[in-house]
Amino acid sequence: MTGDSAVDAPTSSTFLSKEELAELRKESDQWSPVAVKMLDSYEKLYHELASTMQKVETYWDGLLRQRAETDNLHKRMQRDVENARKYALEKFATELLPVKDSIELGLEAVAKPETDLNAIRDGMTLTLKMLATLLEKFNIAEINPQDQKFNPQWHEAMALQPLPNVEDGTVVYVHQKGYQLNDRLLRPARVIVAKTLEPEKPLESQG
Repeated sequence: MTGDSAVDAPTSSTFLSKEELAELRKESDQWSPVAVKMLDSYEKLYHELASTMQKVETYWDGLLRQRAETDNLHKRMQRDVENARKYALEKFATELLPVKDSIELGLEAVAKPETDLNAIRDGMTLTLKMLATLLEKFNIAEINPQDQKFNPQWHEAMALQPLPNVEDGTVVYVHQKGYQLNDRLLRPARVIVAKTLEPEKPLESQG
């Protein structure tokens, strides 16, 4: 079928060609009214079928184009996911490099005998602040549950410590802080939890 406005003949060999129809139309002057009516019906059916086949081809071409676009979109999405997975830590790693540089400078300073310990402490404090700022920037929050109620969802109990005047289940010591990324736990806080002392039983009198 062509792409112009003219309707081409159906491709099936069971139908007459356009030229054959034209020849029959010329000869129809000598036909009976019934034969002419049959030719009219056939010609009408011919054009309807040709138009339908042209629409089918148009729809099919559109379907093929849509499928090609879908395939291309799927490939782009796969490529984007692969790149996101491959370079997800690129920005975080770039931001982390100055912290590493600061630590290396501190180690170089420690190696010098004339280094002031106060200056080393100040440098380490600054480095820690840089790291804390970086973690906050990437929504990594610190979990420090000192004096809070123990929560097994975010805390890991390292030991129970019997203590007087402390509510049972209170975190009395944080052995290692935890961290969370948004709402996802990266590492639980490792803690020591208070356990209420049981009152001593009075000694029974000897009989």
